[in-house]
Amino acid sequence: MKFILGKKIEASQIFKDRKVIPVTLITAGPCFITQIKIEKKDGYGAVQIGFEKLKEKKVKKPEKIKPFRYLREFKNQVKDYKVGDKIDVSVFKEGDKVKISGISKGKGFQGGVKRWGFKGKNATHGVKHDHRKLGSVGIAGVGKVFKGKKMPGRMGSQRITVKNLEVVKTDPENNLIAIKGAVPGRRGTLLEIKKEK
Repeated sequence: MKFILGKKIEASQIFKDRKVIPVTLITAGPCFITQIKIEKKDGYGAVQIGFEKLKEKKVKKPEKIKPFRYLREFKNQVKDYKVGDKIDVSVFKEGDKVKISGISKGKGFQGGVKRWGFKGKNATHGVKHDHRKLGSVGIAGVGKVFKGKKMPGRMGSQRITVKNLEVVKTDPENNLIAIKGAVPGRRGTLLEIKKEK
């Protein structure tokens, strides 16, 4: 299984065969394997990789063993890897299908119309300053609002996985990878890139 960590740069476009392909540019790797977890010892098999080396001055005492800004685990076939191995963009090829996970953009506190796509009320017929309000939320005789009701609240900042994305181009020299379509998060969001089975 192929996997890597990266950071979102920006959305862009590539011209191929006189067609415009919308892409997202990602700085991916180089990542280094910091730990291998085995079922006998840890209860599950996984590969832990580190991304973005820290400068020696900024490293705290517990981080001296693994001086990386980001550490993530990927459940995998442990036999294929060794501690210290380097993983870079060259593991992916053009046309590979990948799934990308990351934290989506935070949108703050939003109303029901934006958060859930509610229609809102009429513009006329006695409606005054209430166009984007929810309306009735309770049930007669119960005297409470049930949990899970779609209501205004904090929107975004959630872990999202987008599947079946295509690798359009890779640039191992500059650690760049171009993915067709949109990926979660703002610029600088940490992304986990895995090849689809």
